[in-house]
Amino acid sequence: MTDTPQQITLRKPDDWHLHLRDDNMLRAVLPWSAAYFGRAIVMPNLVPPVVTAADAEAYRGRILAALPAGADFQPLMTLYLTEDTDADDVAAAHESGLITAVKLYPAGATTNSASGVSDFSRVQSVLERMAEIGLPLCVHGEVTDPAIDIFDREAVFIDRVLDPLRARVPGLRVVMEHITTSQGVEYVKAHETNLGATITTHHLVINRNHILAGGIRPHYYCLPVAKREEHRLALRAAATSGDARFFLGTDSAPHTDPAKLQPCGCAGCFTAPNTLPILAQVFEDEGALDRLEGFTSLNGPAFYGLPANEGTITLSRGAPDLPAQIDTDDGPVTVFDPGFTPSWHVSSHSSC
Repeated sequence: MTDTPQQITLRKPDDWHLHLRDDNMLRAVLPWSAAYFGRAIVMPNLVPPVVTAADAEAYRGRILAALPAGADFQPLMTLYLTEDTDADDVAAAHESGLITAVKLYPAGATTNSASGVSDFSRVQSVLERMAEIGLPLCVHGEVTDPAIDIFDREAVFIDRVLDPLRARVPGLRVVMEHITTSQGVEYVKAHETNLGATITTHHLVINRNHILAGGIRPHYYCLPVAKREEHRLALRAAATSGDARFFLGTDSAPHTDPAKLQPCGCAGCFTAPNTLPILAQVFEDEGALDRLEGFTSLNGPAFYGLPANEGTITLSRGAPDLPAQIDTDDGPVTVFDPGFTPSWHVSSHSSC
């Protein structure tokens, strides 16, 4: 690769944390992910949530029905862990190939998480069965104790919940999703096995000043919320390091503008349309374009025990031509604005 490459060809990327929603929103946002990604771990926090194998099978059917003609995209389904989850149902769903992971939401931590876990002793048997069968647990890593500052909730979760949980179930494979802190980065780096972490596109770009300084910018509001600049820099260093324990999970989370622009606005950034151009710019700025493929296309499959995609995607030098908003039957959805114009655009892709 030259010092100033004009093209980058990657194995087709995967998205290891994606919100596709349902119904009208699903039909509007799915084509963007299907155009650029081979597979995606699909989040189960619908209303009602995807709790059982039957729920996952039905949701998978709706996703496949909404795919554009000719799309080569595989939704990887997850189950929403509750205190009433049936370990046998989880194991059967895994054995059949229906699900790829189980998702842990601490109750009240984020969008549609009211059905999540408050008493972790009540899910111990499910976690032990998951460890036995090698099924990963995807973790939204924040405590919900109102006494804990929102900017400290990830670091406290590691100490209070995650580290004790992993000690109780040492064989459990865990993905720390959308890490946002230097503490998250260091925790992953301190453990060689059974632990990985996804990093979002937007947390590589924004810090908390982007949300609050000079006026409130609700389209930058997400959960976990963006932190101080020192944490953003730690995430960039981790993502671009080549360390296989870190991989892409966009947490692309569409909400209509009316849902975002209200006194109690929804959390989430819609990044599916422009993630790859933004990432190419971030990695180029960090002198790490040769590591972009690992982060987007290789590290995630390796953690999940899946082959890398056979297809490829090519980014070429030149600004992307992407909409600032997309229209849905529920209302407009604003695309994440990184605050700069990337020097890369997706120019072609192949499915085989």
